Amino acid sequence: MFLAGFIVLSCVKLLYLPSYKSTDFEVHRNWLAITSSKNLEDWYYESTSPWTLDYPPFFAWFEFALSKAAYYFDPGMLKIKNLNYASSKTILFQRLSVIVTDFLFAYGAWLCTKNMHNLKSIQARGPSRDAAVFFLLIANAGLFLVDHIHFQYNGFLFGVLLLSVGAIMQDRFLTGALWFSVLLNLKHIYVYIAPAYFIFLLRAYCFHKNNFYFSRLYKLAFVVLFICASSFGPFMFQMQQVLSRLFPFKRGLCHAYWAPNFWALYNTADKVLTIAGKKSGYLQISGTPEASMTGGLVQDIEHVVLPSVPPLATFVTTFVMMLPALIKLWRAPTSINFIRSLTICGWCSFLFGWHVHEKAILIMIVPMTLLSVISKQEARFFLILAITGHFSLFPLLFKHQELYTKALLHICWSVLAVKMLKRVHRMEILCLWEKLYLLSGCLVFVYSEILHSMIPGAAKYQFLPLLCYSLYSTFGVVTTFLRFYRFFLVQ
Repeated sequence: MFLAGFIVLSCVKLLYLPSYKSTDFEVHRNWLAITSSKNLEDWYYESTSPWTLDYPPFFAWFEFALSKAAYYFDPGMLKIKNLNYASSKTILFQRLSVIVTDFLFAYGAWLCTKNMHNLKSIQARGPSRDAAVFFLLIANAGLFLVDHIHFQYNGFLFGVLLLSVGAIMQDRFLTGALWFSVLLNLKHIYVYIAPAYFIFLLRAYCFHKNNFYFSRLYKLAFVVLFICASSFGPFMFQMQQVLSRLFPFKRGLCHAYWAPNFWALYNTADKVLTIAGKKSGYLQISGTPEASMTGGLVQDIEHVVLPSVPPLATFVTTFVMMLPALIKLWRAPTSINFIRSLTICGWCSFLFGWHVHEKAILIMIVPMTLLSVISKQEARFFLILAITGHFSLFPLLFKHQELYTKALLHICWSVLAVKMLKRVHRMEILCLWEKLYLLSGCLVFVYSEILHSMIPGAAKYQFLPLLCYSLYSTFGVVTTFLRFYRFFLVQ
């Protein structure tokens, strides 16, 4: 059944081979060219294209491996100077590479599914539970939009994460640490959830019956350091250059499309206060600096009324918000609390982190899929987060021809999720107010995608649809975060 489901979904993905692709398509084509045609010591210095290599070394090796197969499709894609190269064979290869590597995601989903019985306090039982977990993972609408239309390799990366979580569900702690170390060296954004791993592995593996075992700590440290040395060792003499690529802090507090997080509210408040101050005469501004936040550009920004936020402030805020969850995990280091704490760490980083991409919301949605069958409360939190989070990704696909595609995929997955979880828990999951909130997203969609362009002078307010998506989604993401956090702490 599981294999058949994966094959059917892969066939659906094949239908989207010619669909819209973002600049990330060119990013990954360029990385194929860099790793295949440049010497190792030049990978993180190459800058012919603006889309320079800015992922950790293991992902660079992943691109290098793909380039060996890419050569047999179209060698032209592997030439550094062929910027924006998108022949039909190049498109075919890159699309297929995402579909094929999704097998790792499906395998990770299967591994977690077959070990769900190891989670204590789980209320749901039987095949309906396992089917719900597996199919809600592999059919994730957000991953479909981001990977198979917008274009990225998040499914492959989340597959590694699920391999790690699945190993921990089996009490194979060193294997779980190994896979997570590999994941960090594939994409460093997963440092968001590293505190949960650190606390859990230290407490659950290195301690036993309140006795601390240094031998276990040495084994754990060896695994992590071995993976990191294997990744960064070949670049040890250019570490400063590599790190400058991985952590470009000049990109600004928010991404071009505001992620639905706390800083979206902060930016909006500053914008409202600025407009109110100008109209009342209390605020005198030369030029239009207040527009810098709503220009749709990746850049460093300055707030006008509220204090501008430096990177350090976001790091401190994020860590402080994580602390209660980490303390709870230390006191009760069970695998189910690990998944909950992992989700909260990702959530805190998403809400308060520096330059958060809207796609990072998947870091909470994927592990919380496992929690959705634990209890009715967690099923409710999952549905609101996932439906709202997937909806917040719509601005990534802004072409008119993708309008019906993203709406259809989102609706189909949302209905499937509600029906499957209702069957698992044998009761209604969402209350009336939650249903009304989710349905009100239709108003945001109709205005942003259809009505806004009909307004005279709409070009002057081109950021308004993005703002509507962000603020609507922020309400659901923030309120659900507070409810889930409280639920976790009182368990």
